[in-house]
Amino acid sequence: MTDLHRLSIREMTEGLKSAQFSSRELTQHYLDRIAKIDDRVKSYVTVTPEQALAQADAADNLLKSGTAGVLTGVPLAHKDIFCTQGIKTTAGSKMLDNFVSPYDATVVAKAKAAGLVTLGKVNMDEFAMGSTSESSFYGATKNPWNLEHVPGGSSGGSAAVVAADLAPLATGTDTGGSIRQPASFCGLTGLKPTYGRVSRFGMIAFASSLDQGGPMARSAEDCAFLMNTIAGHDLKDSTSINKEVDDYVANLNATAVKGLRIGIPKQYFNVQGLDAEVKARVEESLKKLQDMGATLVEIDLNMTEAYVPTYYLIAPAEASSNLSRYDGVRYGYRCENPTDILDLYKRSRSEAFGAEVQRRILIGTYALSAGYYDAYYVKAQKVRRLIQQDFLKAFENVDVIAAPSAPTTAYKIGANLSPTEMYLGDIYTLAVNLAGLPAINAPVGFDTNNLPVGLQLIGNYWSESQLLSIVHQYQQNTDWHTKRAAIAEENA
Repeated sequence: MTDLHRLSIREMTEGLKSAQFSSRELTQHYLDRIAKIDDRVKSYVTVTPEQALAQADAADNLLKSGTAGVLTGVPLAHKDIFCTQGIKTTAGSKMLDNFVSPYDATVVAKAKAAGLVTLGKVNMDEFAMGSTSESSFYGATKNPWNLEHVPGGSSGGSAAVVAADLAPLATGTDTGGSIRQPASFCGLTGLKPTYGRVSRFGMIAFASSLDQGGPMARSAEDCAFLMNTIAGHDLKDSTSINKEVDDYVANLNATAVKGLRIGIPKQYFNVQGLDAEVKARVEESLKKLQDMGATLVEIDLNMTEAYVPTYYLIAPAEASSNLSRYDGVRYGYRCENPTDILDLYKRSRSEAFGAEVQRRILIGTYALSAGYYDAYYVKAQKVRRLIQQDFLKAFENVDVIAAPSAPTTAYKIGANLSPTEMYLGDIYTLAVNLAGLPAINAPVGFDTNNLPVGLQLIGNYWSESQLLSIVHQYQQNTDWHTKRAAIAEENA
């Protein structure tokens, strides 16, 4: 079968259960596509064919015995920020180029326990710091819709691998938009869950109070299948919330769009730099939801101007602390022939960290230093609380909040955005992480260059089911999520 990569997750699970094809056949199909196509996309850092086929054979045995789970035998790819036992885990950095994890992240362990087949680890911005996936030590991943453009970041490999049909599902992480923005740039559905909904154990830390793992796939339904697997409490993660997990697949039609109140923040649609075509596609999608029975309610989010400066004080400060462990002694890259301990630290870190990571470490260290801690870091934390309260006040009058996921479509590779330009590109996503809220990207059309545009829906705490349900019903009435880039249409 040459078109297995065009199946939805539901169709894959039904095909596996009814023995229309085996997990080995499905896995081999994706491995063949990776071998043929990925040298142009550059989405994978590590492909694991032997392990994948062994897992597929084990899945086939479970399927034959009638003891298989819902997703048994379905392939997926992991962002290279999740520790994987016996497989290199790099976080896109020279610092961890030689790191083979001795254990699995909880997300990886849950996927294995569910019978999912790991195809490999995919590329990302170094230590998840970036919006283009160009800062990776392994080179830039390309956007399958146009190989001269970026796929977004930091989960750019996760987005590209699904958009090119080199995996049907991928895990991503979102610290300031790193699931939603690449999903927008690559025409996918991507869910950033409520902080604490998905375990962070074994997920290499960037900013611990902001990081959250989540699913990336073509549709809300596909994301719901993966969320059913990876969500839930984890005793190994002190920030994981002990709260009952919904059946996200069963709830896909549970939220009525008719009567739904969608908040439209005045400030979001007047942002300088919002591309006219992006704005038009997002407004068209909101009109479609309105036609389906939703009510659009204009709201104020008065803290909008504080998002970027607040985030870019808190996130680098936490990065500075988290990345202090990479010192050339305990693990990671170590410089050659250091003259003394200071030389070992300085050269190991300066040789192995890229420019963006070094920039954020320096900013964060400055913000945490004596004499500046109260003026910068503590003040940013106080403003963060005001941002959260701004959202909670809005949710008193609306069910969800709508925004673009990004102010533009995908940048050209090598556009050499200044740090400020890159940071301002996260204007619509940062606040969700600062407040710990869930949010989802849905593909809603294209610009005149045939680059995808995304709609972001932001929910109140623990409303992942609601967000998936709204997008699922939107996708039953539109076909944007079914569109495929030319490279994805190629047969292996």
